[in-house]
Amino acid sequence: MEWEVVIGLETHTQLKTKSKIFSGSSIAFGAEPNTQASAVDIALPGVLPVLNKEAVKCAIKFGLAVNAEIAPRSVFNRKNYFYPDLPKGYQISQFELPVVGKGSLTIQVGDTEKTIRITRAHLEEDAGKSLHGDFEGMTGIDLNRAGTPLLEIVTEPDMRSAAEAVAYAKKLHELVQWIDICDGNMQEGSFRCDVNVSVRKKGSDKLGTRREIKNLNSFKFMQQAIEYETRWQIETLEDGGTIQQATVLFNPDTGETRSMRSKEEANDYRYFPDPDLLPLDITEADKAAAELELPELPEAMKARFESEYQLSSYDAATLTASKSVADYFIAVVAAGVEAKPAANWIMGTLAAKINAEDTTIEDSPITAELLASLLQRIADGSISNNSAKLVFERLWASPDVRIKGVNAHGGLDWSLIVTDVIDAEGLVQVTDSGAIEAIIDEVLAANAAMVEEFKAGKEKAFNALVGQAMKASKGKANPGQVNEILKKKLTA
Repeated sequence: MEWEVVIGLETHTQLKTKSKIFSGSSIAFGAEPNTQASAVDIALPGVLPVLNKEAVKCAIKFGLAVNAEIAPRSVFNRKNYFYPDLPKGYQISQFELPVVGKGSLTIQVGDTEKTIRITRAHLEEDAGKSLHGDFEGMTGIDLNRAGTPLLEIVTEPDMRSAAEAVAYAKKLHELVQWIDICDGNMQEGSFRCDVNVSVRKKGSDKLGTRREIKNLNSFKFMQQAIEYETRWQIETLEDGGTIQQATVLFNPDTGETRSMRSKEEANDYRYFPDPDLLPLDITEADKAAAELELPELPEAMKARFESEYQLSSYDAATLTASKSVADYFIAVVAAGVEAKPAANWIMGTLAAKINAEDTTIEDSPITAELLASLLQRIADGSISNNSAKLVFERLWASPDVRIKGVNAHGGLDWSLIVTDVIDAEGLVQVTDSGAIEAIIDEVLAANAAMVEEFKAGKEKAFNALVGQAMKASKGKANPGQVNEILKKKLTA
């Protein structure tokens, strides 16, 4: 029997505000427990919440970025449940009238493009944190996180594989950072995903019973959790069992999910409008103000890269998958480098080095200006592409070389930095036609058999002769000139 997996995501995105959603407490990460919990956060009698305007602006920005409906009026509700790290006994959230309505996000999985429907995105406060491993035989409660502003982004059950779910989560993760509403730090809990997984017989329109995998803060773990949960559900059904709706946790050490509790329904929370908060009214002026703060969005930038720089769809998509990479590319091109070589180096040599060093483009010792200066030396024939890769490695390994590039005015002259390394390594390319011709004459005289093979129609002999000429020049001869002069001499 063939089965189909059905997946929907609920993503808790911590908004990039200075204070909490209903109080003036700081949301800075890493403070001593319970030092950032005000009277409002710990629900002392008589306190009243005051809505953070910046959190609302973040929600509007997100709605605009995914072409969603922005509700002119939305309502805050009390979501009632008991848990030790929820001091009020309820969470302030939104239910029937969320601030952001239906929208969409398009993902790419292999060669397939797919649109994932976003059902809603609502504002809410985070709960505190239970510390189970810090006290022997006891659980500690840290309320620093209580009241932290969240935007919960909910999709339709549109994904049909772990790969699609991860692609969506990655695209959303990059988008919220791109529009600067979230720092995206998954290790600190700024971006957490709950994944609803169910299976059904292929071809069926009826949804299966779902289980919700809670608090996944790693794309790798998300992939593993979905794949395990899918296998478990299929095996359970094929063995004659039934799936019970439940909330489950993923254990990275075992690679397995385990049931935590039965899954609550909306009516279990006894939602009702919060009497302490007025309805949230959003005007056209509010939306216009938020839109002014939005940067050029990834899809628009991708289209611009294709039209303005004549890049392929693949290159443009790769460069705009991250705002930091896109900004880096723009800076390299702005320094006077052709778009295609810039794209090739950023997606190739630079990306490989960043991955190997497990760092980011923001922390790369090769700045956009430094890479641009290196690529300009390739373009003007000073060094070959292969020599440039050696220079790149030297610059990466010795960022202090930049000190030698200080110009007379005390600023950095990137071309001086690159020149210093080229000179130190003896990599200046030979472009003198006479010198190259002399090298080729020696190579032809020493390789008469290869010359005869070429004249007999064996093209590989030509490449071998080029290799001999480059070897004789110790890699310094301009490859284009070597090819041109060699061909003239062989066909004369």
